[in-house]
Amino acid sequence: MNTPSRQQRMDCSKLQKILRRNVGNAIVDYRMIADGDRVMVCLSGGKDSHVLLDILMNLRNHAPIDFEIVAVNMDQKQPGFPTDVLPAYLDSLNIEYHIVEQDTYSVVKQKIPEGKTSCGLCSRLRRGTLYAFAEKIGADKIALGHHRDDIVETLFLNMFFGSKLAAMPPKLLSDDKRNIVIRPLAYCGEQDIEQYASIRAFPIIPCNLCGSQPNLQRQKIKHMLADWERVDPDRVASIFRALQNIALSQLADTSRFDFSGLQIDRSKEKTPYPFTEAGVSRSGNEQPVEFINTFGNLNQMSEN
Repeated sequence: MNTPSRQQRMDCSKLQKILRRNVGNAIVDYRMIADGDRVMVCLSGGKDSHVLLDILMNLRNHAPIDFEIVAVNMDQKQPGFPTDVLPAYLDSLNIEYHIVEQDTYSVVKQKIPEGKTSCGLCSRLRRGTLYAFAEKIGADKIALGHHRDDIVETLFLNMFFGSKLAAMPPKLLSDDKRNIVIRPLAYCGEQDIEQYASIRAFPIIPCNLCGSQPNLQRQKIKHMLADWERVDPDRVASIFRALQNIALSQLADTSRFDFSGLQIDRSKEKTPYPFTEAGVSRSGNEQPVEFINTFGNLNQMSEN
């Protein structure tokens, strides 16, 4: 492995600070990790999970709270999966880790016709296995490596192909209420993660089952967002912030907002409208009367 140059070391330090700050803010904002927690970090071998583990280990050494980190990799028995790479890397980190062997690959190949996307079934099988293992080792939180771009992509996937307004929450209670999933990279952009992983030269293992399949809907969304980002930088970040600033009364879901209960209430003192009509009639050669703009009230007027 080549020794990083001085510039690369500087870039790495800068990126690490950015990622640490974003991860730390996400943990605080969503109360992801509490004192004494045992956090199971799911390490797939991809760049995102490698960065997640690295940053969480770094934060643990400086955090005002004490928490444990347990790395868990799931060996899904994919042909050609290098079973020795992650154990060797995790041994070098001197942390607790487990390799969970579960042949979900055969199940997926049996159930999904050739040429069809297997991500959905693969994800469900993997999630069930990891949930069960988290209980087995007494983990309080399950940390996944999804980042800000993943969350925004999921929003558009659900909108375009599921007709619902939903994304990936930074913190999630499982349906059976037996596990809590956290996504500490929720505030981190994929570009920062890619650059940091490249400089650190983590032992990346590509997914040959789902991530490399052509024509995935998620890939189409990713390309769409990349095109937007080139035209209007920071658009993805802006969309993510919108997910943190929901106005239910401005949407159309009757199960989330009581539109039928809206009633006029004119009992309180009237607030002047921003524009007062002084006159609208005209006759003969009479000039139309201009509207009087009460500028002082503009800042008090909410958008209707």
